[in-house]
Amino acid sequence: MNEPTHADAQARAGIPARLVEAIVAFLIFALGGLVVYDSHRLGSSWAADGPESGYFPFYVGLLLCISSAIILVRAIARPVMRGELFVTWGPLKLVLTVLVPAIVYVLAVQFVGLYVASAVYITVFMMWLGRYSALRSALVGFGVCASLFVMFEIWFKVPLFKGELDPLSFLGY
Repeated sequence: MNEPTHADAQARAGIPARLVEAIVAFLIFALGGLVVYDSHRLGSSWAADGPESGYFPFYVGLLLCISSAIILVRAIARPVMRGELFVTWGPLKLVLTVLVPAIVYVLAVQFVGLYVASAVYITVFMMWLGRYSALRSALVGFGVCASLFVMFEIWFKVPLFKGELDPLSFLGY
């Protein structure tokens, strides 16, 4: 009889579906609670001239809280099913290799703007995941962003966000 190896056990390891369901249900409950609280603050009753501004959002928030509470209780109370995973570690690592740089890109846009951040993002992704040379990656990253700059800023006269540091201010746009 074949014993499961460490690699087999690690391939079947991951994040349990119950845990993800409970976390998402809790987050939706918190969002619904925020909607209920703020709607009540605005006025969630029926006035003489009709519903107050928070009337309908209050009930939407209440429905979010009730449904997410039911999902949370079901996720916690149901018996653990063996092997019921939301995601295994291998695919999660693949998702994170794209998600983490995308988050860094969004944060970088705030400081250096859309053009510079995009050029760096394209260059790094081509080198890292595409395994292209640094020169080819930099040329494509710069070329794409330069063509977008010409199209939006010069032809269409639509300025895109250049960031708080505005590294392209020397161009006069």
